[in-house]
Amino acid sequence: MTTHLFTHKDCLFHDAGPGHPEMADRLRMVLHRLEEEAFDALIRHEASLASTDRLELVHTPDYVEKILKAVPDVGIIQLDPDTFMSPGSRNAALRAAGAVCDAVDAVVGETDTNAFCAIRPPGHHAEQATAMGFCLFNNIAVGALYAREKYGVQKIAVMDFDVHHGNGTQAMFEKDPDLLYISTHQEAPFYPGTGHVHETGVEGNIINIPLPSGAGSPEFRTAMKESVFPALDRFSPDLLFLSAGFDAHHRDERANMNLGKEDYHWATEKLMAIAAKHCGGRLISVLEGGYDLLGLAESAEIHVKTLLEG
Repeated sequence: MTTHLFTHKDCLFHDAGPGHPEMADRLRMVLHRLEEEAFDALIRHEASLASTDRLELVHTPDYVEKILKAVPDVGIIQLDPDTFMSPGSRNAALRAAGAVCDAVDAVVGETDTNAFCAIRPPGHHAEQATAMGFCLFNNIAVGALYAREKYGVQKIAVMDFDVHHGNGTQAMFEKDPDLLYISTHQEAPFYPGTGHVHETGVEGNIINIPLPSGAGSPEFRTAMKESVFPALDRFSPDLLFLSAGFDAHHRDERANMNLGKEDYHWATEKLMAIAAKHCGGRLISVLEGGYDLLGLAESAEIHVKTLLEG
């Protein structure tokens, strides 16, 4: 298996302010783990800056212009109760979306090839014209629609195992039956308050699997085996994306779920098998949440090791 890593130092310079959980140390910890000898075979790339044309595949032109113009010259500004920008946020956000597009360029047209985008800020809460939940642009949706626009990839699936529901990705996918969005997440009442089972999109292309507070490995693995894997098999995607949030880890205090790194290894292995069956192994994983530094680092490490080992 060939595995590409896309990241950029600019992603470290997005600053949401003192004490904010979406901090640069998250990415530093992940990248530090990926410097170990076990990852020597990774093909490493510096992410490019996403163009406004690519961002506008999913976001309105007015919103893209508003966000880019809002970046402060000094200090930190607040966009919503959770989402902030600093002078470094412009390039960080453009590199984050650019990384996913670069991963599409690397993976589409190849076989037995996957990619991991080690980026921040995350993206799955960003809606067409709204920043929220630490997210400025919806990185994974930009990459998915770029794959369609540039390469004609028609059937695209996103599996989101972040502990929070990806309301932004759902909103961008829900009217297109050739885009499948599946999410496992902690059930409401929990941020962002969406992701109910009755939210099914058009022709059932949205599948939400809310898990109860306190759920752990048995509940997660059952949901994956009984709902996620069969849905992906039925859909038979041409390209599979993962919204890889690691905040359902038992150490993460921003949620109340109890997964361990072994669960991320198991899920990654099973999702790779589905990618091998339907889309020549082409899979792109995109970092989302994960706010306990140790839990995030060990989970991302085993996730990427699994991608690399095939």
